[in-house]
Amino acid sequence: MTTNVLGTALSACCFSPKTGYYRDGYCHTSAMDTGSHVLCAQVTQDFLQYSLSMGNDLMTAHPEWDFPGLVEGDFWCLCAMRWLEAEQAGVAPKLKLSACHARALEFAPLALFLRYALAES
Repeated sequence: MTTNVLGTALSACCFSPKTGYYRDGYCHTSAMDTGSHVLCAQVTQDFLQYSLSMGNDLMTAHPEWDFPGLVEGDFWCLCAMRWLEAEQAGVAPKLKLSACHARALEFAPLALFLRYALAES
């Protein structure tokens, strides 16, 4: 069983748009995922603009990659290091902890992620 940062089964992050390194809707990871796309975040306009300023345009659609472009409110599996950079810059988006892969704990403590936790039903 793949686990999340809370130690329970990893939940889906998002199927529309289909996210994840493997585009399976989950923040699954492996050694091939050098960016460690392990944090399921609900992106904000501030984060999207920050990401663009850092050279990663997540807003522009790329149909050739089956990528519609993200808008505020979308859920997306983010690279752990980019999220941490955004946290330091004051623009880190909230996290769906049930969908954040346990590997995220290699990058930061659970206490930090808990400060950004979305309410989940």
